[in-house]
Amino acid sequence: MSTAGSRIASFLSGAAARFGKVPWREIREEAFDRAVLVLKAACFVHVVNTYVVGIAFVRGPSMLPTINLTGDVVAVERVSPRWGSLAVGDVVILLSPENPRKTVAKRVLGLEGDAVTFLVDPARGSASQTVVVPGGHVWVQGDNIYSSRDSRQFGPVPYGLIQGRAFCKVWPPEAVGLIGQKL
Repeated sequence: MSTAGSRIASFLSGAAARFGKVPWREIREEAFDRAVLVLKAACFVHVVNTYVVGIAFVRGPSMLPTINLTGDVVAVERVSPRWGSLAVGDVVILLSPENPRKTVAKRVLGLEGDAVTFLVDPARGSASQTVVVPGGHVWVQGDNIYSSRDSRQFGPVPYGLIQGRAFCKVWPPEAVGLIGQKL
């Protein structure tokens, strides 16, 4: 046998011996433990984002000047709607009653049982209408009434469509701060 062949044979027999000494069981257990830890962390993040607090990107003209036209990232707490503790003046994130695949931000102007008076078409006149918000619903409107599709068009919104209450702008940096109630 040539010297190159004997070197290869020696290397392979040494590699097999080294391979046999690798603690495969410990490596497998460590990898499993880490995978379980990552899975637990992902579940925790999912639960917190779905049921406690999350973030949402909100844009469009309907909430000017509270929300920028080009968009703001807002923190959304999801506990208030579940406990029924929303207040008039809160900014809420909800599924659009017109297009359930779309999420919109609006301000709560009336809770169940409240009488709400609103301008029917503010761009064309001062005609107003008063409605009583039925049980299990809220009345929402955009801050910019001239450019908002809201309860004036689609009526009171069922509580079940509300995903959370926006309480703080977190992006862009120059806009960071609490979102106050506007009455």
